[in-house]
Formats: sequence, C-alpha cells, structure tokens
Amino acid sequence: MEKLILASGSPRRRELLAQAGIPFEVIVSNAEEIMTKTEPGAIVEELARCKAEAVARQYPDRVVLGADTVVTLDGEILGKPKDEADAARMLRALQGREHQVYTGVAFVRGREIHSFHEKTDVWMYSMTEEEIEAYIKSGDCMDKAGAYGIQGNFAIHIKGIKGDYYNVVGLPVGRVWQEYKSWVNGSENADERSIDERNIDERNTERTE
Repeated sequence: MEKLILASGSPRRRELLAQAGIPFEVIVSNAEEIMTKTEPGAIVEELARCKAEAVARQYPDRVVLGADTVVTLDGEILGKPKDEADAARMLRALQGREHQVYTGVAFVRGREIHSFHEKTDVWMYSMTEEEIEAYIKSGDCMDKAGAYGIQGNFAIHIKGIKGDYYNVVGLPVGRVWQEYKSWVNGSENADERSIDERNIDERNTERTE
C-alpha cells in the first residue's frame, strides 16, 4: 500500500499505526478546530476531516489520515483539559461512572473524502481525591481527552470497556485498516464525497454494536 500521511501529532496514533505495520509519515495539521456539529460522532468526524483536508490541500495526490477523539459524559464533551484544575474537574466527574469515548477518522485524497467514527463505553472505578491528585501530578493527563490515558498508569482505575480498546487510546486501528481497504478498492460501502459537498450528505450514523 502507499504510505499514508498522518495529519496528527499524537504519539499514541503514531505508535498504533507503526504497531499495525501500516506505512505512514507525519505532517501535523495546523487547521483551526471549529465545531459546528452537536452530536459527538458528528463532531469528531468534522474535526478529523478538518485536519485531513488542511494537509491534503498541500498533497492532493496522497491519502491523508485525520483523527480526533473526545470523551462524553451526560451529554458534555470533554476534550483535553485546559489546566490541572480542569483535569481534576473531569476526573471527579468521570470516576465511578460510565462514559463514552468517540474517535472520528477521515481519509482525504484530493477532493475525495471518507469518514466514520467509533464509540466505546468505558467504566471507571471510584477514585479518592489522593488518587486523582497523584495522577494529575504524573503529568499524564494534560494532553488527553477526558484527562486520562487508558494505556498508561491510569489503567488501574478502569473497571471495564465495551467496544474497541484502541479507540480509547486514540485510533480504532482495526477499523481504520478495514475502512481504508474498502475505500481505496471502490467498495459500494465507501462514502466518497467532494469536499465542497460534504455538508449536503450527513448520512454517517453511529456504528451499531
């Protein structure tokens, strides 16, 4: 396969693609992240497309992969914390409860776009204030949606998940590969569209589990 361009600076997404043996190079998108959607799945797809399109304009003959991840709790979108106080607020809200993690993925080549999103349900154990403070002091929370990373030392606070583990890490790499193959092979299930027409067809719906 041709080498993908990953329009993301996330070290976790780089690691997942490398582990899967998918050839890629990183060109970080400088696109401004503006949300016009309201549903979590639509939001992450929109942000993933925005990142990929910004890079694709410079490399119109290459396949560019964009991705974005958010955590949702009771309808609130939790992105990356602004500071330690914000991280503590998020963790206090999430601890002992179920929440959802959404990752949107977009492939862009020239004027063609294929996007989708994946959802994973996550349950956390209850946490003490000391545990929350200790995790925040580790510094692991600041660059992650929802202020935690499931693959790091926060794993001791995860009670269980329903869905794709790698989606919570930041990229549902198995589905990424399957969707990529379907798209490039011109499958009838591929959702190709013009960048200028992307607001006409909002047929992407949440994946049925």
